[in-house]
Amino acid sequence: MKQKIRWITETAVMLALLVALQAITKPLGQLVTGSCVNAILAIAVLVGGMSCGITVALISPIFAFLLGIAPNFITVLPIMLGNACFVALLRLIAGKSHKPLWRQPVALMSAAGVKFAVLYLLVVQLICGVASDSLLGKKLGQVVLLAPPMLQALPTMFAWPQLLTALIGGGIALVTVPMLRKALKK
Repeated sequence: MKQKIRWITETAVMLALLVALQAITKPLGQLVTGSCVNAILAIAVLVGGMSCGITVALISPIFAFLLGIAPNFITVLPIMLGNACFVALLRLIAGKSHKPLWRQPVALMSAAGVKFAVLYLLVVQLICGVASDSLLGKKLGQVVLLAPPMLQALPTMFAWPQLLTALIGGGIALVTVPMLRKALKK
């Protein structure tokens, strides 16, 4: 019972911190907000464990959309998948605090690379590719699923900035996590 309460508490704190950082940093742009989000995702999985990290990773894009940070609802699912890959790979490679220190940068680079690849393939190649080549980019009745300005913005947003923000946020987390583990006696 204590473990379940601790998990709920840690996950709730990570989600609250995530939402607060998204709201506060939104005016500062994708580089700052994305780095903060990735830092929270990495801290959640490295301190709270796999289930905490996955939960935060899946809920984060929903709040990003509600706060107007995610550019379009069609991107929420790919962001969820990218975030989940990021935290899962980070946890699987970096592991717990007793793992060798060299595994952490390898885990971060691998996790950031996979997140970038997932988002690039799903958003830039699949969604934007299909949208520009089919009816998704045009009016379907009276509904425009992806307007031309969005089709131009998404490839930039879901390319190299995703890799950069994952590396920056993960790097912040790798520096912060040992202090948090010590404070939480983990």
